[in-house]
Amino acid sequence: MTVRVDPVIQPAKHLEHVASEVAQIAAHYVRSSVGKAAAARTKSTPTDVVTHTDLESERLIRAELLARCPGSAIVGEEFDDDEGSNGVGWIVDPIDGTVNFLYDLPVVSVSIAATIDGRVVAGAVADVLRGDVFTATLGEGARLDGVPIEVVVPDDFSQALIGTGFAYDATIRAIEAKVVAELLPACRDIRCMGSAALNLCWVGCGRLNGFYERAIQLYDYAAGALIAAEAGAILDLPDANGLDLTVCAPDPIYTELRRIAIEAANS
Repeated sequence: MTVRVDPVIQPAKHLEHVASEVAQIAAHYVRSSVGKAAAARTKSTPTDVVTHTDLESERLIRAELLARCPGSAIVGEEFDDDEGSNGVGWIVDPIDGTVNFLYDLPVVSVSIAATIDGRVVAGAVADVLRGDVFTATLGEGARLDGVPIEVVVPDDFSQALIGTGFAYDATIRAIEAKVVAELLPACRDIRCMGSAALNLCWVGCGRLNGFYERAIQLYDYAAGALIAAEAGAILDLPDANGLDLTVCAPDPIYTELRRIAIEAANS
């Protein structure tokens, strides 16, 4: 009998290891700057801040990735894309939770996803303060500090703890307020903790039962989405739905969460 081996899995496992290693290096650097954050500039709005540590963290990540995987393409939050010269790519968020970092709040992460020919195949999210490292390889499951994780499904949507986040744009926030008004009476409670990457990972390990957010970018969700999916969550992502909406939860929580998020926004 011939056993067919997916040609992507072995290189993807290597890329998971690289993503994990580099995410931990960057998390250590960011952790050394906690309590000393200084704003460098703003982006989309006056509240969308970039710190000097964001910039230095991304420089560090780019250098470490290219040292390990020369010729890789890199898409990052703070600098122009590197096109690369082979089929391997990286999607980098050097600090997910920058406002938390600026205010010395303890929900901050580093997120690195790996792609082969444009497809996300591996990823790592390092919790800067807690020290957790979430990783996954496409088709090979998700792990927290090397131990397999899976989603937790409550008995009813009314028992689901839901995570979310809010956009910097005031117009989008008005829509988000309508969704919260409909969702809050329907679920156990809502948490807004400031790092989409960690929220997605927390769905994957059962610390949350669902997550949704508008107006987040590829670098915010690329690694966390793979980790959540490999842990058993269903995802609806902006690049697929055209709604600028991310929804993540196990079924049947996913179905109800997505319905409320869309219907309330359009009411």
